Order: sequence, then structure tokens, then C-alpha cells
Amino acid sequence: MWRSLAVSTLLVFGTTGSASATEQPPAHEQRGQPVSIEDLEILDRTDQLLVDEAHWNRNDNRECPPAATTISLYCALHTACTEVLGRYDHRRVALQEVRFAVERVSDGREFEHRLMGFNNLPETSFSDVKKVLASARAEVAARLARASE
Repeated sequence: MWRSLAVSTLLVFGTTGSASATEQPPAHEQRGQPVSIEDLEILDRTDQLLVDEAHWNRNDNRECPPAATTISLYCALHTACTEVLGRYDHRRVALQEVRFAVERVSDGREFEHRLMGFNNLPETSFSDVKKVLASARAEVAARLARASE
């Protein structure tokens, strides 16, 4: 009986305890959500905020004090989103695309908080952060172009 319960549990939840492969991920985790020019503006502003390595906070704690002299990937996105939209939207397409880019470069490594976890990895360089932003921006720009055709 225990064996069949364990097998049933694995079939339903998989080995990680998450939903089965046939179940759709939550809407905010689905690729291809509608994009807008504001998503591109958020990514461009984030890139401006992360001007150089001297201004990058590689020890993110997801607290973003306005007077900070260094800024993490998460805080740069938070600040840019707030500046562009007038409010922070945690699951905004621009931010999600950065999360998806993090997944691609980290080979699916799981983080409790993708942006913070990737930012804080000892092997993550400032160049890696900029590449993730560039990848997300390219994806958003391509999707905007396709949507306007």
C-alpha cells in the first residue's frame, strides 16, 4: 500500500512536490504574455540604473533603500518598474522575462527568489547580469515587433 501511495504521489506531484507536467503553470509563469512598450522601457531603465560594476550590489536582500549607492538586479528592476508605471508590478512581463532569462543561463537551477538568487551567486559576474537584461530586452523587443505586424 505504501509503495502504491508513493508512486501515486510521484505521478501527481513529480519528484519536487510541484504540479504534474500536464498541468499548466500559473499565468505569470507562462511565456508569451502580452507585452507593451512599458516593458521595454522598464528594461532600458534597469540597464541605465546598473551603469557599471561599481554601482552593482552583488549581495541582494530584496530591500531597496532609495539612498543606496549600489543596486542589485532585483532593486534595479523594482526601481525601473516604479519609475515607468508609477507602481511596482512584481509579475510584470519585463520582470518575468528577466526571470526566464535567468533560468536559461542557470540551466534551470532553482532559486527561492530567481532575481536575488542569481544576483548573489558567487559565480555571477556583472557581465552576466547585463547579458540577462539584454536577453530579456531582445525577447520583449521581438515580441513587440511581432505584435505590431
